[in-house]
Amino acid sequence: MLGTLCSLLAALSCVSAVTVVTQQPSVVTLTRGESASIDCNLGSVTGYTADWYKQIPGGVPQYVLEFHKNLADVKYGPGFSSPHFTSTCKSVSDCRLIINNVEEGDSAVYYCTTWDDSAQEHVFGGGTKVIVTGSSLPPPVLTFYRPSTNPLSSSHAALVCLARQMSIGFAEVSWLVNGSPVTEGTWTSTAVQHPDKNFQLSSHLSLRACDFSEDRSYTCKVTVGSSSFEKTMRMSECRNTLE
Repeated sequence: MLGTLCSLLAALSCVSAVTVVTQQPSVVTLTRGESASIDCNLGSVTGYTADWYKQIPGGVPQYVLEFHKNLADVKYGPGFSSPHFTSTCKSVSDCRLIINNVEEGDSAVYYCTTWDDSAQEHVFGGGTKVIVTGSSLPPPVLTFYRPSTNPLSSSHAALVCLARQMSIGFAEVSWLVNGSPVTEGTWTSTAVQHPDKNFQLSSHLSLRACDFSEDRSYTCKVTVGSSSFEKTMRMSECRNTLE
């Protein structure tokens, strides 16, 4: 028994530790023209660069830049450059990504990553969501769709609120029934970007037979940064099915 325990401890002592990369803050909301700062701590890694990636909702990560305190130049990915994107490091493990003069197109999740030589793998931070809004932010186009099945003849069906022509891909959707907030039975999709650079998402409200009524009012409220947009409909006014 003792021999088995010693063998296990010996095996565990040979396992390479993985550094922990941390980012602050987790969310930052700005208005157009301001500057965003994202801090990254590389943990135990001191000899490698801090690399940054940008990921818009529904998209693939884009390589932004790499920077090390002891390197002379910032290396940028395709489509990214100074002075819009810059980086600094106050130590070999504490670095910062700076986005100057932000615009709506900068709204994304930004990830800090580094190479852990002891574990032979890339390690990512938890990500920082950057939300950029403006006073001229256009309202999304909100459309309701009736359940494809009648809740009176089935256990559940979903009322759908489709938000289109969104200039940024981050939004919070809430539902109200007859003016009262509803939290159970709701689900919102990840936003998808279209070729015209606008985003679209859908939110679903699950209905039971006892909840279904042509006379009830249903409100879909979409909040983007500090701006909120909503639309209220009765079931009889909804479109028949989701196109």
